[in-house]
Amino acid sequence: MNSLLSPLDTWNKAWTAQVLAASYFTEGLQSYGDEFVRPLIAASQMFAQVEAERLLWRTPQETCDSYLKLLNLNLDLMTRYTQGTLATLDQFNRQRLDDFFTACLAPLFDPGSEKLENFFTEQKELLKRVVEEYPKAIKAIEPEYGFHFERHPDSLIAETDRFILRKVHPTDDKIKTDDGMKPVLIIPPFVLGANILSFLPAEGKSYAHAFANRSIPTYIRIMKDIQETPAVQTMSLEEDALDTRHFCEILSDRHQKPVTINGYCQGGLSAVCNILSGALDGLVDALITCVAPMDGTRSEGLGKFLNDLPHDFNDLAYGTKTLNNGNRVADGQLMGWIYKLKSIENSGPMIAFFRDIMMLSGKGDKPVTINKTVAAINYWLQNERSDLPMAVTKMSFASYSTPVTKDGTLPIEMFDKPLNFNGIAEKNISWLLCYGERDDLVEKEVALAPLDYIDVEVTPFPKGHVAIATSWSHPKSDCALDTVFGKNYRGPVRFQLDLDASARK
Repeated sequence: MNSLLSPLDTWNKAWTAQVLAASYFTEGLQSYGDEFVRPLIAASQMFAQVEAERLLWRTPQETCDSYLKLLNLNLDLMTRYTQGTLATLDQFNRQRLDDFFTACLAPLFDPGSEKLENFFTEQKELLKRVVEEYPKAIKAIEPEYGFHFERHPDSLIAETDRFILRKVHPTDDKIKTDDGMKPVLIIPPFVLGANILSFLPAEGKSYAHAFANRSIPTYIRIMKDIQETPAVQTMSLEEDALDTRHFCEILSDRHQKPVTINGYCQGGLSAVCNILSGALDGLVDALITCVAPMDGTRSEGLGKFLNDLPHDFNDLAYGTKTLNNGNRVADGQLMGWIYKLKSIENSGPMIAFFRDIMMLSGKGDKPVTINKTVAAINYWLQNERSDLPMAVTKMSFASYSTPVTKDGTLPIEMFDKPLNFNGIAEKNISWLLCYGERDDLVEKEVALAPLDYIDVEVTPFPKGHVAIATSWSHPKSDCALDTVFGKNYRGPVRFQLDLDASARK
């Protein structure tokens, strides 16, 4: 009788552990699915509102054709998502199936074996780590992530109705800013937010502090809260440029030197447009751009996704929401969701869930420690999405919809004048253009478009879109920003230091 109870007892314990593991697994699927579905619901509501009006003036034939094209696009997305999910499940199963079968067979040959119970207990603890501990670690990183200017009241230099000018202090109090050096003004991305440029300062991973920690007078332009600031909601590109000019006047007077404008992602395109508009003439003599989309029509990812949208639906109206005061803005959460859609085979909810399981699985009995970099990246992805002024959104939309002309004219106008890349050379602006070799958001071809028209110094960085602001901002990394690396490539901080040294000579 005891010989029969022993394997039954083993199976019962394993069953209990399996039920608990299944509970955590179900909770994880729901959590990751909800995060993906929330923007989908918002997008569906916007779509229904716009379509309620447009259906009235489209013919039935036009409506039918447009909806069939949209259906084909959705089927393509579902196919890619399914293929990506199956590939991820295959990778996951390759890591688990041998252990699972070994554990299942163990009680048959050794009635007292605890392998099956231990297997499901390990899975339960792993899933608990993904579902409970991982979100807590992401939330706990908040005090270390970002600028936290509230800790430095003296960082406030100036402000307009739309922006705040902040000084970036060195992370080490022993490092003093050299006010005699050439100042740099950082223009952060609009969608991604400014805090990605102060990723983990205490860990030495901060793009902005990489400048400040070399005694460079470092400043950043922070957009005011769009939800609370009507002037931001209705901002034009011209107001953006004039506010930037105001800040440059202050910095140029303060340091008695021309300013270097330094734009990251969308901020890079904005910086280029501001210079080409003539608003910064006499104040700016150098430009640094990092992973900035200069001609989005060359994109094989986002550009192709937008191009594949049926013509009737490739319209900003479907991503625009009306605030309580009647002003219309672009939905930042929806913009972030579109980035996921365009590469859904790599970023779908089930794919993300299983990849996190594999990432946190560890080896043997040793669980993986949730490191700060992973936690901070996820904190940024979950919390750093801002709604956008329509003028900025239209600028980006134009870049991804209309190519730069053969003579270098951008599909953007400011102050009723066309903007042309050749204006950079005509204004004698020194330009360092940095891009990510494996950037799947702003691909190499998109960032390097200006090279077809003017001579620009180029620095490629390994990895993707935010690596310059994270991995390579560390002073001891292989591509440290204040060094010369690879084939004599200058990092942006080294470029700024060399500009300053040349000015002093």
